[in-house]
Amino acid sequence: MGIFRKNKKGGFSDVIRCDEANYLVWKWHPSKYEQGVLKRETAIRTNSVLRVKTGEVAVFVYKQKNGNNEDYIVGPYDEKLKTKNFPILSSIIGLWYEGDTPFQAEVFFINTAESIQIRFGIPYFDVVDPRFPDFQVPVAVRGTLTFKIKDYQTFTKQHQLISFSVEDLKNKINAAVSRHVKEAVTNAPAEHNIPVIAIESKIDLISEKVEIYVKDRLSDLFGIFVTGFDISAIEVDKDNQAYLELKRVTKEITAKKVETDLLNYQEHLRMRREEGQYAERMTTRQTNIGAYQTEVSGEVGIAGAEALGKMGEKGAGNINLGGQGAGFNPVTMMAGMALGSAVGKSIAGSLDKTINQFEVRQGVPPSIPVTRFYVAKDGNPIGPFDIATLKTMITSGNLNPDSLVWKDGMPEWQKASSQNEFTGLFPPKL
Repeated sequence: MGIFRKNKKGGFSDVIRCDEANYLVWKWHPSKYEQGVLKRETAIRTNSVLRVKTGEVAVFVYKQKNGNNEDYIVGPYDEKLKTKNFPILSSIIGLWYEGDTPFQAEVFFINTAESIQIRFGIPYFDVVDPRFPDFQVPVAVRGTLTFKIKDYQTFTKQHQLISFSVEDLKNKINAAVSRHVKEAVTNAPAEHNIPVIAIESKIDLISEKVEIYVKDRLSDLFGIFVTGFDISAIEVDKDNQAYLELKRVTKEITAKKVETDLLNYQEHLRMRREEGQYAERMTTRQTNIGAYQTEVSGEVGIAGAEALGKMGEKGAGNINLGGQGAGFNPVTMMAGMALGSAVGKSIAGSLDKTINQFEVRQGVPPSIPVTRFYVAKDGNPIGPFDIATLKTMITSGNLNPDSLVWKDGMPEWQKASSQNEFTGLFPPKL
């Protein structure tokens, strides 16, 4: 069957369809003629056949007193164009008479199934870390964006179909995307606390942020639906002097921070070690409280005996009753006894208080034994560390499965991975 068909009244009817393989917007014209050759290529005759495939929309653009109007036929559709089976023409029936008088309209086919991919590339632009505003580092970005036409009515309102060009749309989208990507990358160091020299490692975070904004923005601007957005590369000009200077400064600051953190960590370990030693001493004293009480009592008795033995030295306590140097001084003795009694009571009170404190603590169970390991570092043992501290060292990279460790009872140093206490602490090998 040819493109043109003779109708019953002697006129010609057309088959209106799109046979293009790849297109986004295509204007129909009789296929035997080049577009623009026929003066009346927009004359749509009755009994012409309209064929719209799945994933296509046929748009009829015609003039009325209030300007251009559009009517849409969504595929699949395969019918003769008559007022009775083409309801959208009922409002303009006066423009279309049965027979050879044509209905003047332009027909455009819009592909709603085709996905268009655009590659964008943004040349070097300056990005500044707000912590180091003196260094402007050049950064370039590359990526792809994929879109399709989903809301065809919004699309036709945003574009002049008669002069539509896919390349022109791509250029406009590229310009809009470049602007939004530059803005996101420029603000990333401040918004996400990202060092400029490490911005390449945050490509996924920046890509997700831009995609959300670009989807809404391009839908409003161009009536398109973004189906995919990907920043494939963020490149830093590593030969630029500003980058080299910033890298040096950042490295120095990082080194100082690591040194400070290490000192703080060592101090933390020292305090924990002293606390552990103190707890062990107190546990020992609690266990031997009976012996400790006896020892203190003995020391007090010995001290009392020595004091009594010295009461007669150098005439202490002696009294001369008859000039013969014989006898004793009762006043001095009484004073000494009173003083001894007071001292004895003070010592006994302190002892009772100490003993009572230990007796109260005897009702508390002893501390649970904690496994502690020494770690070999640069040929020297450091530690001991409990399991919680060792977990922190693993997370920070200061302890790995091949690190040598030792605990009380082990005959020699062994790898950490061979000890049951380390099971499940190291991340699995990829």
